[in-house]
Formats: sequence, C-alpha cells, structure tokens
Amino acid sequence: MDWECCWDRDVIEMGDCPNIHEGDEDLLASRRRRILEKCSDCEKFRRDLGRFNDSGHPLASVLDLVHGEYQRQRNQIHSLVSFLDNKTIEIRFMHELGVVLQSSVDLEEVLSVALTAITAGKGFGMNRAFLLLADREAGLLKGYLAIGPRNLEEASQTWNEILSNDMDLKTLAQNFRLNKLSTERAKFHDILEQLKVPLSHHEHIAIKALDSKHPLLIEDAFHHPDVDPNFAAQLGVDTFLLMPLISRNRRVGLIIADNCITHRSITDEDMHSLETFSFPVAFAIERASLYDKLQIELSRATEAGKKLKEQQELIVRMESMALVGRITSSIAHSVRNPLMIIGGFARSILKNTPSSDPKRDFIESIVSETQQLEGVLDEILNYSDSLYPTRDFWDVTQLIETALRDTADVLMMRGYASGYSPEHDLPAVYIDFKQISYCLRTVLQSDIDGMGDDRTIAVSSYRNGESVVIRIEDRSRTLSQAELDHILVPFSETRDLGAGLGLALCKTILEKQGIPFEARAGTEAGVIYTITLPTHKEEQQ
Repeated sequence: MDWECCWDRDVIEMGDCPNIHEGDEDLLASRRRRILEKCSDCEKFRRDLGRFNDSGHPLASVLDLVHGEYQRQRNQIHSLVSFLDNKTIEIRFMHELGVVLQSSVDLEEVLSVALTAITAGKGFGMNRAFLLLADREAGLLKGYLAIGPRNLEEASQTWNEILSNDMDLKTLAQNFRLNKLSTERAKFHDILEQLKVPLSHHEHIAIKALDSKHPLLIEDAFHHPDVDPNFAAQLGVDTFLLMPLISRNRRVGLIIADNCITHRSITDEDMHSLETFSFPVAFAIERASLYDKLQIELSRATEAGKKLKEQQELIVRMESMALVGRITSSIAHSVRNPLMIIGGFARSILKNTPSSDPKRDFIESIVSETQQLEGVLDEILNYSDSLYPTRDFWDVTQLIETALRDTADVLMMRGYASGYSPEHDLPAVYIDFKQISYCLRTVLQSDIDGMGDDRTIAVSSYRNGESVVIRIEDRSRTLSQAELDHILVPFSETRDLGAGLGLALCKTILEKQGIPFEARAGTEAGVIYTITLPTHKEEQQ
C-alpha cells in the first residue's frame, strides 16, 4: 500500500511533511519524534489511517483506538500544562502582591497595589474597581478610591501604555500612586461621593455582601430584586462583583469590580481568585489604618509630653520667681524702714540748713542718693508683686494716655517732648492694667546711658492680627543691640545702682504674662520698644 504520510520513512527532506517548519530540522532524521509530535495531527496520516481501516486488517481497529486515546491524553496534557502555567503566573503574582502588602504600613501604597492588582492585565484583569471603606465612627460604608477607565478611548490608551512599558505589578502600583492616584480620585469623585451606605442598612446589597463575608456576583442589576436602582445607576453597569474585605471578623470595606468596557463575563474562577486575594488586602488595609491612627496618637502623646514638660518648666520658674519675690520683698522691706528714716532726717536737716553752710552739699547728696535707693526698692517690690497678675479687658488708648500723664513732669524736667498717635477703633486688650501701666511708665522714663541730642519720644498703637501693638520710639538713645540685650537681663551689672533695672523687670513682668516685649536698637540712632498685647483670653493660658 502506498502511504501519503511520511511516517514509514526513516529520513525525509524538508518539504516532505507539511507540519515540519523552519526550526524543526532535527525531526527530519528522527522518525519516532516525527510520528509522536507531528503525524497524529497530519491530514495525510489520517487518510492513511482511514485506508488502513478499510483494508480489513485485524490491527486496524486497535491502531485507530490507540491513536484516539493518544490524542485525548495529549490534549489533556496540553490543558494541564496551560493550567499549570496560569497557576504559576497567578502564584508569582500573589507572591509579589503578598510581599508588598505584608511589608507596607502606608495606607495609600496598600490601596494603590490592591486596586492596581484588580485592574491590571497581569493581575485579575477587571476593567474598573471601587473601594469602599467602613467608617465605624460615622457608621457608614463610603467610597474612598477608584481606578479604571470611564470610556473605551481612555481604556485603549491605558492598555497600550501598559503594554509598551511592560511594567511589573509593583512598578505599576508605584506609577499609579505617584502619577494617577489624585487624578483617579478626582475622576471618580462624583461616583465616590454617592457611594455611601449606612452600616446598619442590612437590606442593602453592599451590606449583605459584608455580612455574608462572601463575594456576590450581581447580574442584570437594573432589574435585580435585591439591588437598589439608585445604586445600580451610580455604578452605571448591570453586572458587577461585590467582594467584602473582612479581617478577623471585622468589616474593613468592600471592593466593587466590573468589566464596563470589555463586558467580559465574570467567571467563578475570577470570584475564587479575588476571594483569595481579599484576605491579605483586608488585613493590610486594617494594619495600615491602625498604623496611621497610632502615628496620630503618638503625635498627640508627643505634643502632650512637650506641653507637660513646658508646664513643669513653667512651674519650676514660677516657684523660683516666687522664691525670688519673697526674698526681694523681705530684703526691700528690711532696708526700706531705715532708709526712710535716713531720708526723713536728711530732708529735715536740709530744710534747716542755710545755703551758705558748706555742709549743705553733703546733705543734698544724701537726700538724692536716698531717693534713688527708694526708687530701686519700689521697682523691686513691683517685681515681687508681678508674680500674680490680675487681668481684665482695658482700653489701650486710655492705658497709654494715663502713662503719658503720669510721666509728663519727669519727661519735661529732662527736656523730652512726647507724642501719641493711636489707630482708630482699637479693640480692648486683656491685661493687668496696673502692671502694664507700670511697664509703660518705666519704658517712657527709663534712665539708661547713651543720651543723644534729639530728645523725642514717639508713641503709637496699632492692630496686628489678633493683637494690639504699642510702639515707643526713644530717639535720644544711641545704644548697640548688645548693650540693650545686656540691660534687659534682671539684676545685671550696670554703671550706676538701679540704672536700667526697670527695663529688665518690665521684661520679666511681661514675659510672665506671655506678652512679647522687644527692645531694638535703631539703624542710625534711637531705641524702639514694642509691646504686643492680646485681645483674647485664650492667648493667656
């Protein structure tokens, strides 16, 4: 019998078998491999087998049976190989996904990876995915993030971009997070805003899926008896998958996936794969959310610790200041009584001493130095009293005008000219009137070195945000900033006893009340003082 197929020849030439192509040259000299790999699917071999069956040979039926079984088993093996290849890809994908989900505590990164995995062709290949998170405080299941195209044109552009870049899942997720997360959120903002379901609404299909802890495939959603028509209209598709995210029996959220562009059917295998995927995603989301809350609580605890430390330091300073106040008050009162007696006797002697008496200059010196010491004692006692201020709301214009009237005689004796320029409609300030008035008087008549030619003091007040600023410019002073800073240190060494002490005490009084006080040397001459007074009680806590 003449055979059409080349199965009966040990060696053939290229072109003798229609199933041998370029790259299969090794089959030309291997009859066994040629029969097993090529002949069973060859039309010529099938015709030879048919002619052999027609010949009535006793082995014809056996050979036909063996050939059929061989083809069946080979197809089955091909199916198993394809299945194993798909499973290998899926396992690699799940491994890659698991590594990211297990290592990340960044909620945005977890969500980016999860949603990218659902929609990526290398992942589950769904067209769109919506993520709804459970807000237990608000009692709502509400839309948080979405990914996917809204039309075919956008879908084609996205798929072509992914194919051309050939990125793995991690790179896709990173690219989505860096470049598209905010865009996708804005793109689906209208839908996400509407996806809000009370967690107590157990009849809603989304809550049913959460309660059942199993995925639900919804088909013909617009006519489904369990689906709210508004819910289906919000999604705009009639077939979608509801995948609950459950972690340790806690309802974390819900993923809604669909194929709104390709309209590919969602199979049982898709549901099974997504269900396997949902467990690590739910755990990762819960862990990332807890981490975010932990960071917030840690920040609050750190801030509370910082405030506690500041309060402790404030208490220590107050105790130290109280001790200084008691000591200074005790010393001042002890010195004041004999000083008043000395001053009284000196003034009495001075009255009865004629101007021609050579001792009059010595007595006048005693009276003058006594008055200076009494002024120092007054300042020390005022510093002691400043530890317990009593605040209320006062008119800042009245405060400044009162201080100017009280110091007018002293300024006039020193040859000073003063002026005040208030801003209109200033709010009331929350201060201790007595202490701030004392500070203003002290600044206005401060006796410090550096006297210049221009003896002018300009006072102004203006509003600055929620505060009122008092600005005093003493143009007669020619001090450097270093000298000013030294003077503002309480009880620092000065040229004369008590010279400049009032400014240091004023700074201490104001700082005790949390009121900023600055003394700044002018660029050419003069000293500019600024006192920033609060207009609300809250600023004095």
